[in-house]
Amino acid sequence: MKLTKKSHACIRLEKDGRTLVIDPGTFSEEDAAVGADAILVTHEHLDHFNEDRLRAGLESNPAAGIWTLKSVAEKLSAAFPGRVHTVGHGDTFTAAGFDVQVHGELHAVIHPDIPRITNVGYLIDDGRVFHPGDALTVPDHPVETLMLPVMAPGARSPRSSTMCARSSPSARTTSTTPSSRTSPARSTTTRSAPSAAPNTCV
Repeated sequence: MKLTKKSHACIRLEKDGRTLVIDPGTFSEEDAAVGADAILVTHEHLDHFNEDRLRAGLESNPAAGIWTLKSVAEKLSAAFPGRVHTVGHGDTFTAAGFDVQVHGELHAVIHPDIPRITNVGYLIDDGRVFHPGDALTVPDHPVETLMLPVMAPGARSPRSSTMCARSSPSARTTSTTPSSRTSPARSTTTRSAPSAAPNTCV
């Protein structure tokens, strides 16, 4: 499996000639989802969900589909009938040859006065990669590579560190998230997802 970290929350996973993209949002490259065989979206916030990015991905590949929660699916299902699938906590499915388990139900707390929205995370290929969106969900399964939310509004280093430790006690923390002074166009990082410990929080 090859993992390419795109700008902000977006990643591309490639395996056996097929591509899975997660969270191509507004701060990701315009072509972040182009060429994808499947696209997963964790929640409706604009830095994780951009309708134009998703449309570009679906239009570039007539066989591509989207798996996401209800609030996002409702915005796209009419335009792409049969290609947008609604998922929730506990669901399992296969997309672009990747086995996916859905974990979590709520976005992390941003502020006590801001209502929490629905947020789902995706555990890929039996724990090779876990993308939680902006939740602090800890799946009931060891995680080899954790996409750790560290730049979200309300993100706190102690909370993120605790999530990393709880997801995998032997995890090695590595950040590929661009700093606020880095141009998003220059933030792409590519690596092979590990197949054995030490584990990685990205």
